[in-house]
Amino acid sequence: MTEQKTPPVVLVDGSSYLFRAYHALPPLMTSKNQPTGAIKGVISMLRRLEQDFPGSKMVVVFDAKGKTFRHEMYDEYKANRPPMPDDLACQIAPIHEIVQAMGLPLLIVSGVEADDVIGTLAHEATSKGIEVVVSTGDKDMAQLVSDHVTLINTMTETRMDRDGVVEKFGVIPEQIIDYLALVGDKVDNIPGVNKCGPKTAVKWLQSYQNIDNLMAHADEIKGKIGEYLRDATETLPLSRELATIKTDVDLEFGLEDLKLREQKDDELRELFQEYEFRTWVAELESGSDSAGEAEAPKAEKPAVEKRYSIITDQAELDTWLQRLKESDLFAFDTETTSLRYSEAEVVGVSFAVEPGEAAYLPLGHDYMGAPDQLDRDTVLAQLKPLLEDPNQAKVGQNLKYDKNVLANHGITLEALPKTPCWSRTCSTRCPVVTTWTPWPDSTSTKAPPPSNRSPAKAPNSSPLTRSNWTRPGPTRRKTPTSPCACIRC
Repeated sequence: MTEQKTPPVVLVDGSSYLFRAYHALPPLMTSKNQPTGAIKGVISMLRRLEQDFPGSKMVVVFDAKGKTFRHEMYDEYKANRPPMPDDLACQIAPIHEIVQAMGLPLLIVSGVEADDVIGTLAHEATSKGIEVVVSTGDKDMAQLVSDHVTLINTMTETRMDRDGVVEKFGVIPEQIIDYLALVGDKVDNIPGVNKCGPKTAVKWLQSYQNIDNLMAHADEIKGKIGEYLRDATETLPLSRELATIKTDVDLEFGLEDLKLREQKDDELRELFQEYEFRTWVAELESGSDSAGEAEAPKAEKPAVEKRYSIITDQAELDTWLQRLKESDLFAFDTETTSLRYSEAEVVGVSFAVEPGEAAYLPLGHDYMGAPDQLDRDTVLAQLKPLLEDPNQAKVGQNLKYDKNVLANHGITLEALPKTPCWSRTCSTRCPVVTTWTPWPDSTSTKAPPPSNRSPAKAPNSSPLTRSNWTRPGPTRRKTPTSPCACIRC
């Protein structure tokens, strides 16, 4: 008889996903001008977790308002952080309401951070031999990884166990706190050691195991970096305390209080209707209408499997560069700092070589929970020969804008000379365009059959134009500013 494995407890770092969803998704609005981009991102992530971990008990944790015990330890803690944008702050309460309507426990504990609450629950589960999955995008959580605790990031589709921590950081989970203390954190304003980057921190910890032993042998570290280390010996213990996630928070909620969720369908439907998530409303109504009724099976086209990834290391970039070189055609897009191409700088690029599979390469994202990123200038230097190759066909949304922005970085974007220019904003207005790809599948490299229809009336498509993305932040989406946006016009 096969032993039944108990589903893991899933602990969700809601605050981490709040900021990442806000910056990753467009500034969606309801008809009443209520921002909903972050709401949709966070709730989508929770719905995905429910699918990935059926039968698991789940807890969602958010930061409380106000200062924490770390501010009492260090007045300058997180002092460099700008205030939360108003269009994000107004989305927090709706997220909390929807989480509770979904029947999920919501924990917000004053005086500590969400990390500390998750750390405490993870420690409790580990002590009881319960498997734990922590859903987060926060690198600090790597210190919680153990034989019973695994990290997952639904936005990058990655899992991190003990071996994954070593692969990503170069140290074991038990050394992560010291690693973070040495490197410091500009966002949280943790001092660290001046000029000590990840490679230096790993080298020291591999040689001296921990900060205490390192400080005891600080005189052995030569050069300027040795001077910086000795200058930091008084603040390193503080940096280590600030980087340490508490595992002993006094909580009114324990794992014994967890139950399988009981969703409040009526309340949830009202919230989805209020924030105009029509697809989710339809799913709820379909589920209630079809209860107890057998419907005839409908013939459906097989769904295209979707595989999206975020490129954050050189090995993965090398793989994609090789795929792009070998492709007959690839889709390309940029994320930039401005709608004005004369002022814009690239902060990210995306690629696709076949339908359903694409990758995004962040190069200048700077916000809470932003992933580790490759150096922009180094990456653009590697992309330059490919983007300038006139024999490599490319498809994109408003490639004329991309061409001008890339020129700011010394890159001349070229397409295949004697074939159609597949810029999404051209279509029938440009004499060289014979194909049109409907939004939103702008990253698909599958070209539709030629058509004499105008794009706005193409079958099964949405209109050409979208509203400008005006939210302040590291990236802004571009929109057409001229009648034709192809490379040659």
